[in-house]
Amino acid sequence: MCQEAPSRPTAVSSSSLAAVTAQGDQVVVPGHPFLPIPWQQRGDRIGLADIPLMRYLGLDLQDTPVAGQQPVLWFAAEPEALPTWYDNGHRYLDMTDWADEQNWSLRPVGNELQLQFPLPFGRIEAGRRAQQSWGDRLVLEVNEPVPWVLEETANEFTLQVQAYLDFEADALTSAPGNLLANLEVSVTKGSGTLIHGTFDQTARPRVWSLTNPDRIVIDITQGDVVPRDIRWAPGIRWRDEYLTVGNRAFPVHQIHLEPETAASLCPLWPNPEQMPGIAPLATTTRNWGAVAAINGGFFNRNNQLPLGAIRRDGQWISGPILNRGAIAWNNQGQFLARRLFLTHVLTTALEQRFTVKHINSGYVEAGIGLYTPHWGTTYTPILDNEILVTVEQNRVVQQIPAGAAGSGAYPIPPTGALLVLRADSTAARALAPGTAITLTPETRPVIFDGLPHALGGGPLLVQGGQVVLNAQAEGFSNAFVTQAAPRSAIGITQDGTVLLVAVHYSPGGRGPTLQETAQIMRQLGAQDALNLDGGNSASLYLGGSLLNRHPDTVGRVHNGLGVFLPLEMAAPE
Repeated sequence: MCQEAPSRPTAVSSSSLAAVTAQGDQVVVPGHPFLPIPWQQRGDRIGLADIPLMRYLGLDLQDTPVAGQQPVLWFAAEPEALPTWYDNGHRYLDMTDWADEQNWSLRPVGNELQLQFPLPFGRIEAGRRAQQSWGDRLVLEVNEPVPWVLEETANEFTLQVQAYLDFEADALTSAPGNLLANLEVSVTKGSGTLIHGTFDQTARPRVWSLTNPDRIVIDITQGDVVPRDIRWAPGIRWRDEYLTVGNRAFPVHQIHLEPETAASLCPLWPNPEQMPGIAPLATTTRNWGAVAAINGGFFNRNNQLPLGAIRRDGQWISGPILNRGAIAWNNQGQFLARRLFLTHVLTTALEQRFTVKHINSGYVEAGIGLYTPHWGTTYTPILDNEILVTVEQNRVVQQIPAGAAGSGAYPIPPTGALLVLRADSTAARALAPGTAITLTPETRPVIFDGLPHALGGGPLLVQGGQVVLNAQAEGFSNAFVTQAAPRSAIGITQDGTVLLVAVHYSPGGRGPTLQETAQIMRQLGAQDALNLDGGNSASLYLGGSLLNRHPDTVGRVHNGLGVFLPLEMAAPE
């Protein structure tokens, strides 16, 4: 069974750890109001959320095949493995011993963790800047390992280095840039050196350290993937890599759910009480308490209504449209990706038969639509002049004309449904109050009936290990078929591994086409694969952070797939 609608956050902890004694979502560093890094204290151990820790404070996460031990690099030739634990949708790195080694002070105060770096400040003894084929690189040579804090938006960054300049900054600020449009360097008493830069929105900054000699490296690059292969939790693997189709390399961000994982995969949407509404995937995921997620199927951005299949625990939260591709699964790890068709046959007591074309859907056409309590407590007309038929206990109890599209809120009975008639006078005459009716679902292929969870997208990319892309057959426009854009997709490998994948712009170029996305999914070993909503919807989330893009560049979405860890699962030693 999928996780229940949000009532408490996912909690995964090691039996060897003490109970939580303090926690919060802010780390306070001198010179900053706060950094949005979740943290926890368990007994005398203090942990910080891993991906925010890497992005803001520069501890670089290294590859690991072992869940529960995360190697990190920071001014070192060899990584140091830090213990981990899981809670509140995050993976925390136990920083206690490592911080002591660096003379970093970690002190909880309310919901804040105050972080103090050692004094006195270090020195930046030299610096250089150079254009690269992939962007721009700045190198700062420091006299010793010195902390820094990175903050960024969609097109600018500020790096605070706890060190003073010991050379003329012109070497950094006067050189031309490829993606780096402007650079300013200043020294502030008590804050050290501030480096502020603006860059092209197609790029991202990466700040990392080297040793022998100690250096801070700042890369401004469109190649936003650092190759990684991290077993993030038991049965959950985070991979980033470049994959090449033809002569073009694409950054491919991935979450692998291995067959032995205890995690569950469930559809999610912004408001569990109703279908209308959109929100950033990160917000929706946190509200449901999932540890990972990918954006799901299509929706109407104007009226914020779903345009595809969402099924959870055997209930159609929203029905499929246009025979588009969908993926379905059960709690035993069986998955199926096919084109999905669903209608209901409505039969009256007089044996009149009508087709109910869509259930809980923002996709409308002439005929009958069905809206159940999964849609919400009320229904607002989508088209002008709809006729609303209230059904309870398989009997019509009311028929009323609705007004203009977007006006009014008409009750959906909690133990019944609302039939919405659109330009169908014959059905209106047949469904007078008091009429007994039956609704019989018809699903093709019928195997979908036995799979309690489903999510629609489209087009279907791969089936049986072969590319089967036919976007026109699934009702997509020619413009959609030929578009090159960021993509999201889900795939299933031969051994049952679930692949959640986001693909972005190739360095200095475009995003993938549907055909290229299909080829990428095949390279990843997908036997079956489904395209999901893309463009600025394409979002891949893990442990409280987006993996594939800066949050300022992502759009709000209607639905997604969430990965839930069991409420109690021991982290490995």
